[in-house]
Formats: sequence, C-alpha cells, structure tokens
Amino acid sequence: MSTSLCEGVSWVGAVDWTIRDFHGYETERGSSYNAYLIEDKQPTLIDVVKAPFTDLLLSNISALIRLDSVRWVVCNHAEPDHASALPDVMAALPNAALVCTEKCRRTLDAYYDMGNWNLHIIKPGDTLNIGARTLAFIQTPMAHWPESMFTYSPQDKVLFSMDAFGQHYAASERFDDETDLCQMLQEAKTYYANILLPYGEPVVRAMTSALKCDIDMIAPSHGLIWRSHIHKLLEAYKAWAAGIVNPRALIVYDSMWGSTARMAQAVYEGVVDGGAQAQLHHVRQSGLTRIAAEALDAASIAVGSPTLNGGPMPMAAAALTYLQGLKPPCKAALAFGSYGWMKGGAEAAQAMFESLNWHVVREPIRAQYRPSEQILTECREAGRILAEKAIEASTN
Repeated sequence: MSTSLCEGVSWVGAVDWTIRDFHGYETERGSSYNAYLIEDKQPTLIDVVKAPFTDLLLSNISALIRLDSVRWVVCNHAEPDHASALPDVMAALPNAALVCTEKCRRTLDAYYDMGNWNLHIIKPGDTLNIGARTLAFIQTPMAHWPESMFTYSPQDKVLFSMDAFGQHYAASERFDDETDLCQMLQEAKTYYANILLPYGEPVVRAMTSALKCDIDMIAPSHGLIWRSHIHKLLEAYKAWAAGIVNPRALIVYDSMWGSTARMAQAVYEGVVDGGAQAQLHHVRQSGLTRIAAEALDAASIAVGSPTLNGGPMPMAAAALTYLQGLKPPCKAALAFGSYGWMKGGAEAAQAMFESLNWHVVREPIRAQYRPSEQILTECREAGRILAEKAIEASTN
C-alpha cells in the first residue's frame, strides 16, 4: 500500500508493528522503514527497506509502475535497516543504477556482493536530472554514519532526510497532522537522544544545509512525514543540539534491599522542595531508552546504586555506560548509594560524571547498609542544590 506525498511522489515503504528492540533501543511503538518513489521520465526510488520487508516494498512499487521502468535507486545511508533489501531490489529492478557516494559504496561493499550492480557515484555538489525534476544531494557525514546523505527535490520542495528528523513510530497514518503531535514529538526527542545526541555538531551542520532549501515537506526514513509542523520540529532540534535544558532534575537509581531507593526518594523530595521539576526512574523499570530521552533536556542528574561485587548494580552500570557514550552536555550531578562491607556503586557514578566534565555538586552520598536520618537529610539538601542548579541552567 502506497501513500501520495504530492503529485508524482509516493511513500512505498513498510511499517514494522512488532519490533520492540532496535539494537538496544526500546521501540515500544514499533517503527517503519520509509522508501519513496518519484514517478518521472526516469523513475527514481529513494532508499529501500529492511530485508524482511523487501517483497512488500516491491509490491508497493509495482502497484504504481513496472519494476523494469525504475531507472535510479538512491541510497542515502548504508545501515542495514535502510539498505539490507538492496541485493534483492537491485536484482528485481534490471534497468536501475544505484546512486550513492563513494563512502556509501565502500560501506555497502562490506555488507553485500555488488558485482552485478550498476553504480552512479556522486560527489559533493552533484545533481541528477530525472526528467521534470533535478535531484540535489546534501552530504551529511556523521549524522549519523560517515556516509549519511540527504536527497532534495526542489520541484516538489521535499527533503528526504534519512535518519535525521525521524522517529521509531509505527502508525497507519503517514503525516504529522494525522496523528497526536505531542506523541510524535516525544518519539522524535527519544530518537534524537538515543541516536543523534553524540553527533550534535554534524547534526547542526546538516540542519544548516537543509534550511538553505525551500522545504514544504520533510520525509525521514523512520516514522511519519513532516508537512504541517516543520517549524516545531526544527525548533526542537535547535534546542536539543544547543543543549538547552529545562528546570528539571532526573534521578536514576537501582536498589537491592530498598536503601538506595529511600535515598533516591529523599533526593527527589529535595528537588521538589527546591522548586524544580523532578523525575524519579528505577532503571530496571524505566529502561535505558527512556532514561536517555529524559537526560537530553534535564539540567541536573542524580544517579544512585548499591555496591555489588565492588561496583554498581548491573543495570545501573549499563545506564552509566550508555549515558557516557551519548555524552549529554554538562549537567549538575550527584552520585549516591548504599554499601555493605565494600564501596564502589556511588563511586562508579562519580567517575562517569568526571569523565563527562559534569559539575559535581558534592562528594558522593553513601549509606552503609541502611540510610540514617542524617544521610536522608543530606540527600534532601543535595536535591535542593540540584534544583537550584537546574533553575539557574534553564534561565541562562
């Protein structure tokens, strides 16, 4: 089943309703693999799909035009969720040539046997005339792979933006004005935080290049297409890329026998008493994907863990490692946790904060076995400091 974006341009991709894990990204709303067909003198396919959905893609194309009439297949990105259908697609489109950059060709060559493919390698500034349209290619390295690229159709004012501006979001609708906008923006935020956050500068460069185009529609490779709320999307991306934060503290913890949980609750109470917003997440209940999304625009972060075998609890360690890799911009930070005969849980959080050059508000708060009232008082006071820092950061 296809969907028309505008005259001569159709969505021909696939919706993946059942996927819940995307190499560790928790996709609770599923996803989609978007491909687009431009019907012109030289019909052109913009991107393909994940391999299990190849037959659906070919069926969607053949419902519109003959497969042997397709002249070009543009590969904006070589990651397998967008390119693993290429071997079967190129075999099914006997008269098509693959359009990609040299970096993309090298990456695809590492995955697939390209010996029988016709290739059209493009360089920076190249365009491709396909009839009434001349496609432009905007190379966007590290947004989020080295070979990433946008394709732009000036005649349609459509930007095919690959992973940028996407969401892992399965829906029967295709456009932003056909669904819950708040929900869609939340999925866009989650996507940015978990996929694009470490590449803030390349994303800004890509967005700057895109904004030079006259755009009526942004067609990403995951999720829904933007046509009515592009300004809200771009405002959000600018804020995320600039590290703009809200007056909010994120408190993430794990607990073994309830001691660290009591400390986390006390930190939370201190934040609220201090006049800031607060979120309290048990890492084994919330999961890494949501925690990363909330960390994106939280001004302060507290991480707590008991000590287990000389280090943090396993999922607390996973959260620390995950956040360390995503590199959120500077936060006010607090480490805390309980221990028995050996320390190490809170110290691991402190080490992560230091590696990211976050502003540590005080030394770790530690409670041996159970937190005393004095320790809980310290937690509340630290929470008030986190609130103060959060309010200060959000108004700068």
